[in-house]
Amino acid sequence: MHKKRWISLLVENDVGVLANISGLFSGKSYNLDSLTAGTTTDRTISRMTISLTSDDQTFEQIKKQLNRNVDIIKVTDFTDTAIHMKELMYLKIIGLKESEMGKVERVSEVFGVKMIDYGVDSVLLECVQTEKRNSDLVELCVKLFGNRVDIVRGGSVAIEAISISER
Repeated sequence: MHKKRWISLLVENDVGVLANISGLFSGKSYNLDSLTAGTTTDRTISRMTISLTSDDQTFEQIKKQLNRNVDIIKVTDFTDTAIHMKELMYLKIIGLKESEMGKVERVSEVFGVKMIDYGVDSVLLECVQTEKRNSDLVELCVKLFGNRVDIVRGGSVAIEAISISER
């Protein structure tokens, strides 16, 4: 059975490491849902958060291959771990009538997102939510505003929870 999975990697912060790791996935025809990377407090180490959908057997193969990679310091499977995870997304809605602006304001209030820019007939929302919550927001906005919605998603970042989790 295919299910959503998350892996956190600590990797050497060197040229070519990201290409090497993403190449491992493409070489085996594994599809990534998202991949984010950034430095840690130690500038020689980066943390990568990878989201993918796979069955148990394929996921075990992926973890084994990642653990064999010399650029990877640590592999952590977040799939069944209590974590805090957020995804950055920008959602732009264009061609709005004045009467539709109120709908956008109500949607942004309900979803807890910021209206960071607007024009006479356009609005730009900044969304820092879970991947599922962002997807729900996109689905609603497409229903309300059709093909006037443009999105940019940055992928999820995650960290192990201390006492409570959030997905």
